[in-house]
Order: sequence, then C-alpha cells, then structure tokens
Amino acid sequence: MKKLLLMGFFSLISFSVQAQEQEEDGTYNGEKYGYIIDKTGKKTEGVIHLHGGYSSPWLNQLKVRFAAISDIDKTKNKIKFKTYDAGDIKEYMLYEGDTPRVFKSVKYSNMREALNSSESTTGLAAGFKAINNLSRTEQFAEVVAEGKVTVYKLYGYPTALSANTTRAITQTETDRLRENPDYIFSKKGGKVEELTPAKAKIILADCPYVKTKMTKGEYGSLKNEEKKRSGLGKFIRDEISNSTTDKLSMINEVIYDYNENCK
Repeated sequence: MKKLLLMGFFSLISFSVQAQEQEEDGTYNGEKYGYIIDKTGKKTEGVIHLHGGYSSPWLNQLKVRFAAISDIDKTKNKIKFKTYDAGDIKEYMLYEGDTPRVFKSVKYSNMREALNSSESTTGLAAGFKAINNLSRTEQFAEVVAEGKVTVYKLYGYPTALSANTTRAITQTETDRLRENPDYIFSKKGGKVEELTPAKAKIILADCPYVKTKMTKGEYGSLKNEEKKRSGLGKFIRDEISNSTTDKLSMINEVIYDYNENCK
C-alpha cells in the first residue's frame, strides 16, 4: 500500500522535471520509484535516475542519482537530485515496471575484462582499457540471485578516451561489452569472486542435495568436458570452460537449487 501511495504521489509530477544538483540544473526523464540504503543501514525512499542506458549499462555501476521524497517539490515541479557512488551507499533499488532491480556496492576489480582484448582495444588503447577496469575497485553490481550464495551481474568498462579525442567508442566494443556481462558471486557475505564452473563445483559441494545432482551429471550447465581437452593444460581448460559456459543456466539451475535447498 505504501508503495502504491508513493507511486501515486510521483505520478502527479510532470515527466519533464527540472533537477538541481550541485549548482547544476537539467531536465531528466525516466525517474523511477526506488530507495537507497546508506552505510549505516538506513533506508530512504524516493526516485532514482540511472546514469546508464541500454547502450551503456556499465555507467550504472559507477554512480546513481537519487532524490528523497523530501527533495521533491511538486508545487514548483522540481526534483533535487544528489549523486552517490559505490563508496557512499550500500545499495540502491528501482522498479522497472513491477520488477525490482537491486544494485549493491561490492569490492571487485574486473581482471578478466582488463586482460580481454579485441580489434577495438589493441596497443595503447588496450592499456587504457586495462586501467579503466582494474581501477574500479568498488562499484555497484546488479543482483541476479540472492541467498546463501548471491550472484551479481557486472559489465566491463570500455577504453578510456582522452579529453581531446573525438572518436567515440566503437560499436563493436560497445556491443561486445553489453552482450557479454560477467557474473560474480559472494557466499555468506564473503569475498566477491568470479563465477566459473570450476569454482561453482567447489563452493556448492557442502550441500548434499546439489552435490548428488552434480555427481549424477543432472546439471547441463556443469557438464564436464575435460576428456575432450586432455591435451591442454589445466589453466587453458578452465579458461575455455569458463568462456563457453552458459552462466545464466548455471545460475538458474545450480545456484537456484543451492539457495532453495541448502540453508
């Protein structure tokens, strides 16, 4: 009921609103009902304005604009936003229709993306791209599964462009980053690590229910293909397995089973 009342209140505000933040005025669209949780655990409800969109989802990992209910002036048709980064708050949430999207602050550097090169990131550009990913030690990651094992979706960052460069990020690089997010996890609130098939088998083995199904080969997303690659070194085998695994299926099959049956 509280949510419905708040959403009814926000609907009175024009879709084109004037936002004031740190002496900067602007017009924004697409504000959504949500909340933030600060470092003390205090939850504040209001409206969220995302920095990133469909073509640049990684920007949502760096900062978020939020206005509490008290910062909404429906008489003057103004919203006073404040920008928060991952070092300022623990979490933010917004509704996309009826679906809540939760982003939590995590400490993690995307080593895989830093080392990943493509035709659009070679030479000096690859160096800039590595720095851009390794320097992000604290960022917002979107929750895709929550429980004893929490899984987050994380996008890599594109090449950092210098101020006097007019060339935009290539479409090839943008598409690759957008279509190939990484998935990271934390077990019981512990260290955040990359989710791989090999790591999943280790962290989930303490649950008899899941371990039995893994042993019987009932999870299609964890099929063991080592025999096909017996001539390769362990590291290369693991890298190939990680890159070819359908991680969403692994999350929906194995992580889901673990969180539901292994309390």
